[in-house]
Amino acid sequence: MEGQTIQNLWQVAQGSGRWESGVLPSSENLAKARASLPTTLSDAGNSLESIQRHILDDIVPAFNGGSISPNYYGFVTGGTTPAALFADHVVSTYDQNVQVHLANHSIVTDVEYNALGLLLDLFNLPRTTWHNGTFTTGATGSNIIGLACGREFVLQKAAERAGSQITSVGEHGLFEVLHALGLSGVQVLSTLPHSSLVKAAGVLGIGRANVRNVCQADDPLRFDLEQLEKELSRVDKVSIVAISCGEVNTGRFATSGIEQLGQIRRLCDKYGAWLHADGAFGIFSRVLDDSPEFSTIKKGSEGIELLDSITGDGHKLLNVPYDCGFFFCRHPDLAINVFQNANAAYLSAGATDGPSIPSPLNIGIENSRRFRALPVYASLLCYGKDGYRDMLQRQIRLARAINEWIYDHPAYTALPEATSKTELVDQTFMSVLFRANDESLNRDLANKINETSRMFVSGTSWAGAPACRIAISNWRVDVERDVKLVTDVLAKVAL
Repeated sequence: MEGQTIQNLWQVAQGSGRWESGVLPSSENLAKARASLPTTLSDAGNSLESIQRHILDDIVPAFNGGSISPNYYGFVTGGTTPAALFADHVVSTYDQNVQVHLANHSIVTDVEYNALGLLLDLFNLPRTTWHNGTFTTGATGSNIIGLACGREFVLQKAAERAGSQITSVGEHGLFEVLHALGLSGVQVLSTLPHSSLVKAAGVLGIGRANVRNVCQADDPLRFDLEQLEKELSRVDKVSIVAISCGEVNTGRFATSGIEQLGQIRRLCDKYGAWLHADGAFGIFSRVLDDSPEFSTIKKGSEGIELLDSITGDGHKLLNVPYDCGFFFCRHPDLAINVFQNANAAYLSAGATDGPSIPSPLNIGIENSRRFRALPVYASLLCYGKDGYRDMLQRQIRLARAINEWIYDHPAYTALPEATSKTELVDQTFMSVLFRANDESLNRDLANKINETSRMFVSGTSWAGAPACRIAISNWRVDVERDVKLVTDVLAKVAL
């Protein structure tokens, strides 16, 4: 696995050890890189060797260590495992377009279909029900597909009730279907939805204003079931319910067990709603074992098999390269109604002796894309369930150790505020949300932390006030080493 090719790539990626001295590029390297960018395109071009030197000497030193450094805690950016890095190099070298299943043309669609099945095994989801889906660029693309399938489903249900012949948005358009059914629109009901879900609603004509929080008054992460049923029962709109399976700031879950999710499922069935999970990183909690240490976290994704569709991100906790997301759906033919690539006979698959695999271009957004399933396939085969469980356990233990330290430190407050350290730790997944108690420091806390260049955090907000988030997702996590670094930085910033 780690032959000469992977070693050469690794040396380039490591940048001669540059990230040992900082997670972010220096201002000098950023200035040098910007000054090196051409102001116009030359007529004659340049030699390959000179372009290689330019990229490695000028551009690469101005990259951040998002994937390379274990102490990049900004976006939920996993690293790239050696197996995934090797496979990604193969992907670029052979440049296969995976969107058309032509079994005698290439093996790539077979590998992608197999990789989707391996992911289902990782997440303990039955292949018999869930082996319908595709790879995407990430959670945004997957959420677009999920809401598009949900939009198709709920309007078909409404058309069945009304006896209308105009049922498909993919065929007739959103306006025509809504007009035929006498509806004013589609709404998405959620709790603290990720911005990508809101973006998806805007792209699909549902509208960002129609993504609505239906949370409890004293807990923004949990559904108010009475309010949810009131919204679902509206006669002027049809509804998609979106479960935040891992909220972006806190890492916490909208439900805490199959009983709660079962209640929501019954309401959706009663009113013909679609039930979607944004599980960008939360779905990985299903990798955990049944030990008491992680029982609260594992319950957050318990019952997810009751949903209609699931979004996930590969370039987060799966630790494969950008860009990679995945989408699963319980309804095998629904996506084709929305995404079928009509009127292109030359892209049709012929009869084969192999497995019946749909061309991905008929169940996803793109008509062409790179073979992003291969790094997933390679990494899953290399590390297996045990390897990914070990990665996630280390990430959770680091997050919990940092949160324990923050809870005890007089300069900081761990968020959401807990009644005890035990409660805080029990709820901690792989995100740490906190603020400084000194308001002037809190306003500039993320910048102060990031100026050290020993670690990188995201600035965010919680309950209307500035906050910081440490998102732990890199496979290189070393709990003892990293907790010392993080707490040392936070202690010095608080002085």
